Amino acid sequence: MQVIAPAKINLSLRVLRRRSDGFHEIETFIARISLCDEIKIEQRSGKQEIAFRCDDPSVPKGEDNIVVRAANAFFEETKITSGVSIALKKTIPHGAGLGGGSSDAASTLVALNELFETNLPREALAKMAEMIGSDVPFFIFQSAAVCKGRGEVVSPTRLREQLSVLLLKPEFGVSTQWDYSRWRDSHEIPGVSYSGQQFPQQNFVNDLERPVFEKFVFLAQLKMWLLKQPEVGAALMSGSGSTVFAVLRSNADADLLAKRSKAELDPELWTCVCETR
Repeated sequence: MQVIAPAKINLSLRVLRRRSDGFHEIETFIARISLCDEIKIEQRSGKQEIAFRCDDPSVPKGEDNIVVRAANAFFEETKITSGVSIALKKTIPHGAGLGGGSSDAASTLVALNELFETNLPREALAKMAEMIGSDVPFFIFQSAAVCKGRGEVVSPTRLREQLSVLLLKPEFGVSTQWDYSRWRDSHEIPGVSYSGQQFPQQNFVNDLERPVFEKFVFLAQLKMWLLKQPEVGAALMSGSGSTVFAVLRSNADADLLAKRSKAELDPELWTCVCETR
């Protein structure tokens, strides 16, 4: 069985407070995008064993891998003793705020549920996903959604319209844990816009830009550069970074914009043209 694991962008992200459990209370509107990883899962005869491999050598192996943890959670919950082989082909970059690992884990749960015909409802899969990571439940529902709590309270919704976006990411990543730990004590950089942007019917805002931009000033410069480009209707950091995405105007030449960003900002920028789904 082969499945795709789509990336996501946060169209809005509000951090409300720090919780007593150490997490932060948030409210975020998330959309899936056409960029995706690919996962191939096959049942194996013999003892229960999860044979995992990935084409990206930087991805953790064994019990440290989020896909393996998801498979273990599924087998523990269902009491199934069969083995599986899982092959992951990575396209979504790490430390990017695009939810690649969380999507891989969720897609693994959904695929195993289908492969073994356990017919668990999405709510049951989401409960499993909640123990794996805060973003994992979102991907279970395979829809845009408003997520609350620490991200595990998912309310699927429909996007008002499909958006064309250009993703831009420098070589470095950003730690989600570090980002949230700095949220309370961070400060805005003068001359950088953090307020909501309305385009066309969506309000784009991300409270985590403040701590990230304070340390990684290039990301602030990238966002402000994008907002000056005629092709761009809105620009925002996704999640905890380090990807900044541009929402493109109708008939914008995204490839030309990507080429110009590399020429004027950083020739090593990773760029990807995609759409919300």
